[in-house]
Amino acid sequence: MVILEKPFIQFGTLFFFFSFPSHLLSTVYCSDSKEAKSNNLNVKGSPIQILGLGVGINYGQIANNLPSPSRVPYLLKSLNISRVKLYDADLNVLLAFSHTNVDFIIGLGNEYLPNMTDPIKARNWLQQRVQPHLPQTRITCITMGNEVFKTYDHQLWSNLLPAMQTVYNALVDLGLDKQVTVTSAHSLDILSISFPPSTGSFRQDLSEYLHGILNFHAEVKSPFLINAYPYFAYKDNPNEVPLDYVLFQSNQGTVDPITNLKYDNMLYAQVDAVYSAIKAMGHTDIEVRISETGWPSRGDDDEAGATPENAGLYNGNLLKRIEEKQSTPAKPNVPVDIYVFALFNENLKPGPASEGNYGLYYPNGTPVYNIGVQGYLPGMVYTSPSTKIALSVVSNVLFLVIAYLIFA
Repeated sequence: MVILEKPFIQFGTLFFFFSFPSHLLSTVYCSDSKEAKSNNLNVKGSPIQILGLGVGINYGQIANNLPSPSRVPYLLKSLNISRVKLYDADLNVLLAFSHTNVDFIIGLGNEYLPNMTDPIKARNWLQQRVQPHLPQTRITCITMGNEVFKTYDHQLWSNLLPAMQTVYNALVDLGLDKQVTVTSAHSLDILSISFPPSTGSFRQDLSEYLHGILNFHAEVKSPFLINAYPYFAYKDNPNEVPLDYVLFQSNQGTVDPITNLKYDNMLYAQVDAVYSAIKAMGHTDIEVRISETGWPSRGDDDEAGATPENAGLYNGNLLKRIEEKQSTPAKPNVPVDIYVFALFNENLKPGPASEGNYGLYYPNGTPVYNIGVQGYLPGMVYTSPSTKIALSVVSNVLFLVIAYLIFA
């Protein structure tokens, strides 16, 4: 079976689109269509535009059924999403997004950190994986590792800051430091205290590492990234954590007894707890950004709250707040900067069932649940033997067209 992108040919300013007979070709989406029918959602046809949102999206690829990277820019453009976070520096993705005006955060996995403490290896990596894509692909940030302090690998902890410094210095040497910044994303369990937010503090065993990292952020003006999931708090204590509070629904909220600031959702309280922890280490000049947040649409039996309804409420309400450029109570002049996790469900992610079900979309471009946002993913054209006859006819027509344009 041959798989082709829907064909078009460009000659100068002329575009030729070819429509094949419906009995020979059909445009299908590479996932189970039953999933789409069960949700009563349909994205075929014209793209549905939404207001531009200041939201970023995590584009994970731990799956074997995702659309080709060349198709994904169309989906994001139909959604007006212009900020993407990767977990690597995937060549195919970066090429696919060339000249699309999408800002990219790319990643270096934890396994790369030891090598990135070597200036020569860091420079070589940048010259091979970053520099060739600039400026046509807008790479704006490199994350060094992901949730390094969750690994309990002390050697990795020790490598993180030197790797960040070495890659940044290599960017300076290459004249790229004004375009590309360096940071790292952390899990929320780097905090020892998260409530009330004003008493937020980092774990004692991490203080010697975080002091240097915070000094680095302050020096190079890069943000401190946090992966914040109110879902985890609810899953662990569904009888104690109010569901409305974590889903941004109407609720009584909580009040910080020290600052008297009221919080109507857990995510903002988590962000302010990180700000407090950073302040406790002597810094008020570092911005906190949310590199991941989301809610799973499906989970194992012991994963409370992992439903399409809750996921739709969480992400739908979150998008509304982002569109309103809301701020946290402790930082009223700093709109919350958020990358939602994730663009697609990922069927090869290890761990509990929820891990692979954070996507806003199935790999076929169908929304997993309705949050009032639908996008358009170009279909693939699958050809059968009878279709090849049609393609042969078209190729002959193309030959005649080309001959006419050349010799006319």
